[in-house]
Amino acid sequence: MITYVSYAILAVAVLAVLFGLILGYASIKFKVQSDPLVDQIDNLLPQTQCGQCGYPGCKPYAEAIANGDEINKCPPGGEATIKELADLMGVEAKPLDAAHGVEDVKKVAFIREDECIGCTKCIQACPVDAILGAAKQMHTVIIDECTGCDLCVDPCPVDCIDMIPLAETSQNWKWKFNQSGTGDIPIRTVQ
Repeated sequence: MITYVSYAILAVAVLAVLFGLILGYASIKFKVQSDPLVDQIDNLLPQTQCGQCGYPGCKPYAEAIANGDEINKCPPGGEATIKELADLMGVEAKPLDAAHGVEDVKKVAFIREDECIGCTKCIQACPVDAILGAAKQMHTVIIDECTGCDLCVDPCPVDCIDMIPLAETSQNWKWKFNQSGTGDIPIRTVQ
């Protein structure tokens, strides 16, 4: 004897299969093709989502570059990113546009937790969800997720967020090449 519960379960299962088929068809029929050049440009950008370039994030800036905007507006990417973009776009590399900022060492946000009042304004400002906390509780930064965009500093009403240089480890250390033009000989200074 089949009960009403069995009919309900069967009806839900049939509806789930039907909606799954409709969604699968719609994803194929209405698929939006993105520009592969935009994706390549976006992969070269540092993904800080800082907005220093004048765009709300790296993807919109990548779209603007693909449409002819200048390639030298990204301070977090610096000269290395400008050179890679110039190679990709087949244009001459220009110096970083100082109107958008200056190249600096990679930094991450640090919240002085004993001073944090838990207002959540830094959480709301963070474009990559690198700040962990709750209302009226102290917050902390997930260092591996922080891009150093600096967008959390200004909204903080108690000024308890500092941008500190990222500690150099074997995972993020880079060779410092000889800048004299005599070749690519790595120079390691001993302190």
